[in-house]
This record gives sequence, structure tokens and C-alpha cells, in this order.
Amino acid sequence: MTTVSKRLRPGARGLLVGLLTALFLAPFYLMLRNALMDARGLTSPEWTWWPERMHWENFTALFTDPTLHMGQALVNSLLIAGITAPLSTLLASAAGYAFARIPVPGRGALLALVIATLMIPGSVTFVPTFVVVGSMGGVNTLWGVIVPGLFNPFAVLLFRNFYQQFPAEIEEAGRLDGLGWLGLYRRIALPSSGGMLASLGALAFIDSWNAFLWPLVIGQDPSSWTAQIALSTFLTSQTINLPGLFAGAVVAIAPLVAMFLIAQRYIVEGIATSGLKG
Repeated sequence: MTTVSKRLRPGARGLLVGLLTALFLAPFYLMLRNALMDARGLTSPEWTWWPERMHWENFTALFTDPTLHMGQALVNSLLIAGITAPLSTLLASAAGYAFARIPVPGRGALLALVIATLMIPGSVTFVPTFVVVGSMGGVNTLWGVIVPGLFNPFAVLLFRNFYQQFPAEIEEAGRLDGLGWLGLYRRIALPSSGGMLASLGALAFIDSWNAFLWPLVIGQDPSSWTAQIALSTFLTSQTINLPGLFAGAVVAIAPLVAMFLIAQRYIVEGIATSGLKG
């Protein structure tokens, strides 16, 4: 009985992996299937695994509809996420290194304030942030979307834990060469945290790309819409364009899938080395 169970274990594991993979890929299959169907096929009570005629015009309509601005929205999303991710990650890295290494008075109190910001709901600071950004002329601008998202307290804590585990002997060697705190960070600590930078940068890119409420409030003009705002135009109180919505979702999710496939190893390694272990 023991021999039989040992032989069945690889097969059971393979079956489990196959089932989990199918569950993971099911939403992508449904999204692509629905994007290639027409409205009648989507609302039909009869289930079809794949459309008999693939409607590729659903994708071309995304970029030919003058009221949608999907092309500009994708460019805006790429600019916002492409700027927010590296800047917020670099700022969090510098702040985390300061909290971990630089012995300044009140460092503990400042760290407590950073932790406290994690406990404040976003709805509490939403209106004051809008008032400040609006008074500075940030409405209908990309910087108005970018700047409030540059502070990431969770990333600061992850970098602090990472730098606390960084060997102090390496920094002592740098001190003997005459490096100050900035030089130690720029020449030793920062180049050694590539995995953390890549993982948290990827997560920041995904979070910035998926943001909806803040870009919706700030980007009131179609020229400053993001991809998520453009997708919301398919669902109105008068009409619901399901094929266009699914086609737009496929286009909008493609950069995130590519980002995840490229950075998945760094995401796992970065979290594992951050000091947050179970």
C-alpha cells in the first residue's frame, strides 16, 4: 500500500498543479473569448467555448472611436506608472536606509509616524489631497496623478528591514575609504538591493496602472484619462458595450501580464529577503 501511495503522489501533485493552472488561466480565457464575440453572442443563453466568427474589429474599434481616446489613455497610463514606480521605489529605498542606518534624534518617532500612515484610510486623506493638488493647478495634469502616489510607507518599512540585515562590515570598509552616509547608500547599499528595487518597483507599477478613483477625480478632461478611466466609458446609464469592454480589458491588462512574467522571480525574492518571514 505504501508503494502504491508513493507512485500516486507525483500524479496527484501533477493533477493539483494542472487544476490550479486551469483556475488561474480561466479568467484570461473568458476575457479573450468575450472580447472576440459580438453582443448577441455574449448575451445568448447558449454557452459556446469559442466564437464561430472572431470579431477582431472589437480591438480596432478601441483606437478608431474618437470619443474613447484609448490610445492616449494607454500612453498616459504608461507615463504615470513608468514615472511613479521608479521614483516611489527610489524614495522608499532612501528613506528605508535612513531609518535603518542613520542615528538621528527622533528617528523612532518619525518611524512611528510612517507606520501610523498605514493605519489611516485613504478616504480620510482623499479630499485634503485633492484640495492641495487642485490649488497647485494639478487638475487635468499627469503630475497631479503622479505626485500623491510617490510616498509608499509600506515599501519604506520593507527597505528598512532589508537594510537592517545588510552586513555592517561592508559599510565599515566604505567608511575607511572616506564615504559618508550618502556615499555609502549610493555606492554600496543601493547597488546591493537590486532584488528589492525590482520587486517593489514592479508592484508599484501594477498598483499605479490599476489606480482608478484618484485618476478619475484629477483627470477630468479626456486628454488626461488613464486606461482604467477609458474602460469605464463602456458602462454608462444608457448603454453597455460588453464586447468593447472585454476587448479594452485585454489590451489594458497586457502590460501587467508582461510585467508580472518578467518580474515574478524578483517579486518572490524581494519579499523573502525583506525580513517579513512567517
